[in-house]
Amino acid sequence: MNRDELTKPLLSPPLGRHYGVGGRRMMLHQSGSGGPTAVLLAGVGLMSLDYLNLHHRIAELTSSVLYDRAGTGWSDPAELPRTAAEVTDELRELLRTAAIPGPYLLVGHSLGGAYARHYARCFPSEVAGLLLLDPFHEDLVVRAPLRARERLDGMLEQMRDQELAEPTEEQFQRSREQLAGHFAAWPEPVREPLVERHLATWSVASRENQNLYDEVAEEFRRAPGTPDVPLIVLSAMGHDATQARLWPEELLHEINEGKRALHAELAAETPLGEHRVVDDAGHGWLHEERPDAVLQAFNDLLRRVR
Repeated sequence: MNRDELTKPLLSPPLGRHYGVGGRRMMLHQSGSGGPTAVLLAGVGLMSLDYLNLHHRIAELTSSVLYDRAGTGWSDPAELPRTAAEVTDELRELLRTAAIPGPYLLVGHSLGGAYARHYARCFPSEVAGLLLLDPFHEDLVVRAPLRARERLDGMLEQMRDQELAEPTEEQFQRSREQLAGHFAAWPEPVREPLVERHLATWSVASRENQNLYDEVAEEFRRAPGTPDVPLIVLSAMGHDATQARLWPEELLHEINEGKRALHAELAAETPLGEHRVVDDAGHGWLHEERPDAVLQAFNDLLRRVR
């Protein structure tokens, strides 16, 4: 997000509405009925309406909530990066402000999965179950191969030392075309605003990640234990175009095997935990590439908590 984007008025989202939380407006969209309410937490670089198809399917089964954390999507800007406590406390206040009753079935993807787990560990009485979609784990880097750690350190140092260059109009147009193709199945009133919001907030992912591997990872390590609630962890082990551009094939295989082991350990933190591997979906769009696997896991959790 560039400096102009931080100061310009925020348009209303194509779905949902804004709620005042801590002096900011935050976007929340609710569909369906019944309980427990599913709350979807987006991955880094993604936003609430990227999960609209999954949200609609879940809303056929129970009440479902999409939201944008501050600094992302259609919520007001925030200074990034932020701590895990800031994110989870803010979500808790938003759910109370919007009168969304708990306990919640948290569905978190990537960094959103780590935040969902953190919420459950900090506020265990408010969580009925957890569905973690290829979640970030605090020990992913420290347990990664040395070559991966060295390469990641170099990338993070470069991001800290260099101001992100504003994309050219030609690059924006290429991205606009790619996003329009990706969101072709989204409802027309949502598709164009979603594409344009992604383009307007293009730098959020890199800024949100800046403290992830040190400050936020340490927060996760210091948190209380995972509560004994039904928990399913899905590991995406298939091809992911973004990951493939970042890492050599052999090294990426080692990283993924380490991730698989960490996810199995995460599921074993509670007697009610289960680990499932999805071999034919990548990290970034697991919920679109294998919606059947995600919905099956959600259905299984829902039966256990009702």
